[in-house]
Amino acid sequence: MSSAKIRRSKFAWLWANMEGYKWLYVLAMLGTVVYNIMQLTVPYFSSQIVDRYLSGEDAIKNLTNDRNGFYTLIALMVGLTIVRVVIVYLDCMAYEQVSQSALYKIRNYLFDKIERQDMRFYSEYRTGDLMTRLTGDLDAVRHNIAWVIRMLIESISLTAAAMIYFFTMNWKLALCIAAIAPMIFIIVYAFRRKIGPMHAALREKLAQMNTTAQENISGNRVVKAFSQEEYEKEKFDKSNTDYAETNKVTQLEWLKYFPAMEFFANALLIILLLVGGIFLIDGELSLGDYVGFSGLLWAVANPMRLLGNILNEYQRFSAAADKVMEIYYSEPEIKDLPDAIDCPERLNGKVEFKHVSFMYADAKLPIIKDVSFVANPGETIAIMGETGCGKSSLIHLIPRFYETTSGDILIDDVNVRKYKLQQLRRNIGLATQDVLLYSDTIDGNIAYGDSALPKEDVEKYAHSSAADEFIDKMPEGYDTIVGERGVGLSGGQKQRISLARALAIKPSILILDDTTSAVDMETEKKIQQSLRELDFPCTKIIIAQRISTTKTADKILVMKDGRITESGTHKELIKLGGYYADLVKLQTGEEVNTVG
Repeated sequence: MSSAKIRRSKFAWLWANMEGYKWLYVLAMLGTVVYNIMQLTVPYFSSQIVDRYLSGEDAIKNLTNDRNGFYTLIALMVGLTIVRVVIVYLDCMAYEQVSQSALYKIRNYLFDKIERQDMRFYSEYRTGDLMTRLTGDLDAVRHNIAWVIRMLIESISLTAAAMIYFFTMNWKLALCIAAIAPMIFIIVYAFRRKIGPMHAALREKLAQMNTTAQENISGNRVVKAFSQEEYEKEKFDKSNTDYAETNKVTQLEWLKYFPAMEFFANALLIILLLVGGIFLIDGELSLGDYVGFSGLLWAVANPMRLLGNILNEYQRFSAAADKVMEIYYSEPEIKDLPDAIDCPERLNGKVEFKHVSFMYADAKLPIIKDVSFVANPGETIAIMGETGCGKSSLIHLIPRFYETTSGDILIDDVNVRKYKLQQLRRNIGLATQDVLLYSDTIDGNIAYGDSALPKEDVEKYAHSSAADEFIDKMPEGYDTIVGERGVGLSGGQKQRISLARALAIKPSILILDDTTSAVDMETEKKIQQSLRELDFPCTKIIIAQRISTTKTADKILVMKDGRITESGTHKELIKLGGYYADLVKLQTGEEVNTVG
C-alpha cells in the first residue's frame, strides 16, 4: 500500500472536505465571534444603569428626568440578548450542517477508498478496525468540526473581548486578571502532553473490542458447534474491560489537572474582590465599572475551565483523524497504469503464464516458482496438487489480486498489467470454495455482477449450476432472502449460487477454485455437463481434487511446492505414473495402466 497523495495537515484536510459549505463555515465562525462579543452588552448596560441611575452623583436627577434613557438601556439589554440567542441558534445549526455534510463526504470517500484497495490491504487491516474508522473515528471528526472548533473560537473571542473591555475600564485591574493566563497555559500544556498518547491507546482498545465482537458474530456457528459461548463471552469481557479501564483512566486524567485549573479560575474572583475593592475605595474604579467587571468575570473564568475539555476532545479527534487519514490518503499498489489500454470489447480468453514466480510481501520464500503454461480460448485447464502447493495463489494472479514477483501473465497476448483493472476483471468470472453471499435475495446474489440481468437469465444460469433444484423448492423461490453470508444454506447450495453468479456475467475466463467440493457426485456431473454446453465461449481454469472433475479437461496441471511437476491430459498423466496416477488409484480404487 502506497501513498501517492501528499498528506495535508488535519485542519487543511477538514477544510478540503467542507467543499460547498466553506462559506457557511466561515459565516458560522464569524457568528461565533459576533455573539461572544455581544456577551459584553449586558455587563456594559448594567454598568451604565448603575453609574447613571443608581450610584452616580446625578443618579436621582437622571432617574427623575431621564426615565426614557433608563428604559432604553433596559430595552437594549433585552433586545440584544434576544438577538444573541437567535444568532447562537443559527450558528449551531450552521456548524451541524457543515459537520454532517463533511462527515457524509468523508465516509463515502473512505468507503470507496477501502473498496478499491488490493488484497494486501485486507490482510493488514482487521475488519473491526476498519469499522471503527468508518464509525467512531469519523464521529470524532464530526464532533471536532461541530463542537471543538466552535468552543475554541468561542473561548478565544470571549476572553479577548472581555479583556479588551476590562482594559478600557481599568487597565491596572485588567492586568492583574491577565497575570493568571500564563499559569493556565502551563497546566494546559502539561495536560496536552499527557493526554495525547492516552487517546491513541484508547482508540486502539476500541478497535480491538470491535474486532473481537465482529469475529464472534461472523463465526457464531463455529462458536456454537464447539460450545464456546462462555469462552467467547470471557474474551469479549476482557476486551471490553481493557477498553473501559483505558477509557476511565483517560477521562479521569483531567481530574489531576482540574483542581489547579479551578483554583486559578476562582483566583480571578479573589483578585476582583481584593484589588477591585481597593480601587473602588480609592475612587480609581466606579461602582458601575466594578459591576461590569463582576458581571463579565465569568467570560474569562469559564473558558479557562473549558480549555481542558476542549483539549481532551481535540486529542480524541487527533487520534481518530490519524487513523482516518491513513486510509484516506492510502493508495493501492495494484492499479491502472498511466498507459493502460482501453479494451471495452469482450476478450477472447487466451491465458498464458511465462516463467511466473510469486511471493507474498510478508513471506521469506516464493510460493509460485517459474510456472509456465498456456490456456487457449475455450479450453479447460484443471489444476491439482496438495494443500498449500500454491494453486489458489496462482489463479489469484490472473485478475491481479496480487502482482507477480517475476515473469508475465498474458491474456490475449497482452500483459495483464496493461489492461484497465475494471475491464480485466469484468472478463473474469470467479467462484471459490469459501463462498460469500450477501444479505439479499437469491436473484440479487446471482445477478450481483449485472444488476440489470433479466429474470430468465438468472434462472438459466441457476439451472447451469444445478442451483434451480433447491431454489424451486423454497417458499419464495428466487426472491428468498439468504441472510448474512448465506446463513441457512448448505455449503453445496452456496457453492452452486456462487457458480451461477460467476456464469451470469458471461466471462471470457471462468476460474473455479474447488467450487464443487461440497456437492454430491450426481450434482457435480450435471454441473460439468452444463459447463461443457455454455452458450458463450469461455476458457475455464478449474482447481479440483476430484478425478471426476478433471478427467475431461483439455490439460491437467499438477503442482507441488509452487512448481508444475506434471502436465498433460487424463490419459497422458496416468501413463506418466506420478502423483495424478496415484490419485486416480486412490479415488477409484482401481489399478491404473501406466504402460504406453
